[in-house]
Amino acid sequence: MKIEQIYTGCLAQGAYFIQSRGEAAVIDPLREVAPYLERAKRDNVTIKYIFETHFHADFVSGHVTLAEKTGGTIVYGPNAETSFSAHIAFDGEDFQVGDVTIRALHTPGHTMESTTYLLIDAEGKEHAIFSGDTLFLGDVGRPDLAQKSSTMTQEELAGTLFKSLRDKIMPLPDDVTVYPAHGAGSACGKNMMKETVDTLGNQKRMNYALRADMSQAEFIEEVTDGLMPPPSYFPLNVKLNKEGGYADINDVLSRGLQALSPQDFQLAAEKAAALVLDVRPSEDFAQGHVPNSIFIGLDGNFAPWVGELIVDVEQPILLVAPAGREEEAVTRLARVGFDRTVGFLKGGMEAWVLAGKSTETVRSISVAKFELEFPKAQERVFDVRKRGEYESEHVEGSHHVPLGALNDHLLEFPSNEPFYLHCAAGYRSMIASSILKARGIHTMVDVQGGYEAISHSKIPKTDYACPTTL
Repeated sequence: MKIEQIYTGCLAQGAYFIQSRGEAAVIDPLREVAPYLERAKRDNVTIKYIFETHFHADFVSGHVTLAEKTGGTIVYGPNAETSFSAHIAFDGEDFQVGDVTIRALHTPGHTMESTTYLLIDAEGKEHAIFSGDTLFLGDVGRPDLAQKSSTMTQEELAGTLFKSLRDKIMPLPDDVTVYPAHGAGSACGKNMMKETVDTLGNQKRMNYALRADMSQAEFIEEVTDGLMPPPSYFPLNVKLNKEGGYADINDVLSRGLQALSPQDFQLAAEKAAALVLDVRPSEDFAQGHVPNSIFIGLDGNFAPWVGELIVDVEQPILLVAPAGREEEAVTRLARVGFDRTVGFLKGGMEAWVLAGKSTETVRSISVAKFELEFPKAQERVFDVRKRGEYESEHVEGSHHVPLGALNDHLLEFPSNEPFYLHCAAGYRSMIASSILKARGIHTMVDVQGGYEAISHSKIPKTDYACPTTL
């Protein structure tokens, strides 16, 4: 028996490749299925099953493509309804993979079809669980995502999750290994650990949601407290995963990797009403970019912010990317359902400038410079971090406008005098700057290094309050 975790950091997502005696199973595969096919070929095994723990909202799964290429059977848990051929398991159903058994444990709550897969080894020992979004390390799955497709409230879903954890997972032996679908950085939970593997026993000791003396009412209150609104693209990804009618990733790459001259790039933007997405480092964007382009850099929480801010997966996209990273950008967009990349700027901004095309910049200053300008500008400082970050500590007198809600606050920004934007380290404030510029607001000043740099300056700040006490 061999278990391999295939972790994708930009999505904080874990897929799993399990093999035994010439047969293999894949759990929660990503859209690009080549890594699983390569492993099967390398080890001379046949992919027999593709297990899905639930209908994923934060990424497009590779289940349909993988089944087409391997003949493997797609397996979902009870209550799942799909538009493609799949085996809907009953609670407690066993699946044989070589010498090991994979048992479906129906664990609704995050969604009503959510299922945990229990791996039982050749000796009959309960070895590991693949818990999907039911149980994370340090947290559990948020119970609000299934509301729109369910008659249940988030409190009722949380109560269902409480029973699933107590009845199906917590009775398992402490030495069972927990393999979750996500880790820290995912929007599917709020308090996840940076580790990606743990024992169930340790989770029983330190995961707040698994306290032995916890009542159902306490669980519901704690699990639903402080939930941020889910990214807007989540329902679109669920629809794609249920219906399975998405394009092959190779077709998406072929279309998206068209190298366009500056002239063709400009024409494509006009004819296709395409969004120009600049994925270079933030400092490069600040120094010069295509007018009206939006910055969301690859070297950050790229795909979730694309989904949160662009929203419409049908939006045509043109890329300005670092040389050699164009395929990475198209792939990462496709992972979250954005398939309509129609090309990239050949030669990058250097070619754009040499072609005589106009550019725009963002004024970006050091914290030392900000400190000098602050006395005359302290009423014009805007913090685009999340609510918990802002409430824990912020620049005195600053305005709080979370990046995800930026479009709802456009009238609050001065249009005739400079104002200052910052986030935690500089990534989100540059995204905000690009959106504001595209909306016709050009007087922003980006503070380099964000609050991390500000915290070491003499700029007046509120006293620190631990976010867990808010």
